Amino acid sequence: MFDLISFIPRAVAQSIPLLYGCTGETITEKSGNLNLGIPGVMYVGAISGVIGSFLYEQSAGDQMNGFLTIFIPMACCLLGSLLMGLLYCFLTVTMRANQNVTGLAMTTFGVGFGNFFGGSLIKLSGSEVPSIALSATSRAFSRSLPFAANLGWFGKIFLSYGFLAYLAIAIALTASYVLKHTRTGLQLRAVGESPATADAAGISITKYKYFTTCIGCMIAGLGGLYYVMDYACGVWSNDAFGDRGWLAIALVIFTIWRPNVSILASMLFGGLYILYLYIPSGMNLSMKEIYKMFPYLVTIIVLVISSMRNKRENQPPASLGLNYFREDR
Repeated sequence: MFDLISFIPRAVAQSIPLLYGCTGETITEKSGNLNLGIPGVMYVGAISGVIGSFLYEQSAGDQMNGFLTIFIPMACCLLGSLLMGLLYCFLTVTMRANQNVTGLAMTTFGVGFGNFFGGSLIKLSGSEVPSIALSATSRAFSRSLPFAANLGWFGKIFLSYGFLAYLAIAIALTASYVLKHTRTGLQLRAVGESPATADAAGISITKYKYFTTCIGCMIAGLGGLYYVMDYACGVWSNDAFGDRGWLAIALVIFTIWRPNVSILASMLFGGLYILYLYIPSGMNLSMKEIYKMFPYLVTIIVLVISSMRNKRENQPPASLGLNYFREDR
């Protein structure tokens, strides 16, 4: 029988990287920037956190401080992701390079950056397998509430996750509120819809694009850190992320650029990602491979349906992917 109690926690754990990536990209796209470098940003965020954690574990040994065990990887992750965001903004906002090409180049760079430094750490650790395990840091990130185990199915479904899972939901809800109910959100949406009009109203286009893109990259980078430190139990392996960054970008369209909707949408895709493990297929391995196609089939269907939306509120920001040239105003 289908074990729903064990399926939901695994689906939620699988969905958190998607939620971080989707929320970060939604904030970025609201400013008119189309950052296709999210997969690379998640790689850089993850490997930056791994580097900080590895160096701290090696230096502290058995005397690791609980606060620093969490703070150092998160600070390194946010710094690495911030630098990626600044690089993207410099190329697309200041130098006005093509956003699509820049994003794809950053994805390639981010994956190569992660694999290079990940491979270097594996050699430094002397591991006999092509991976590195940061078990002490992982325990700090994946620690759940102490009384969750005593609450039966409720505790397992709702309270059995590390703090980064709850932080992802909090960030998505906060982003949704800021975009819809604050002056800053209104000005940001104006920049994404009509930068010329926003510029004429005295809104700094450059400031908003830089700020939101960097914030979006930092949020997406936390998705990479969560995948390594919590979902993968602190184990870094090159090319282990798969296509989660691309699915996060597709989720932005699926959720109609609404961060609050991305919470449930990411859980749906997270469930589809592991559904093949829960559908009986016996010894028929070909059927299991077909089940693995579910998230990608749903992605294609979502993109087809979204292209048929005619309502204005369901459309992307009008200036999405277009560089702003003030002299053309």
